[in-house]
Amino acid sequence: MKEIITVETIERKIYLVRGHKVMLDSDLAEMYAVATKVLLQAVKRNLDRFPGDFMFQLNYQEVAVLRSQIVTSKPGRGG
Repeated sequence: MKEIITVETIERKIYLVRGHKVMLDSDLAEMYAVATKVLLQAVKRNLDRFPGDFMFQLNYQEVAVLRSQIVTSKPGRGG
């Protein structure tokens, strides 16, 4: 049976980076019940289905800011 994901759960996983509301690949993978690696491979195999700005990689400073937004670091996110 699939677990229902609440709007509040999704909203808590949205962060502001470079002036854009974003979600982490690990959070999206968790919602879809797949490994992060599997999600990223699927996106890379289907790049023509996504806009050019669909995903980007954070620089070191952005990672530090994101950690402060999350408050506690988790494994897989630099923890």
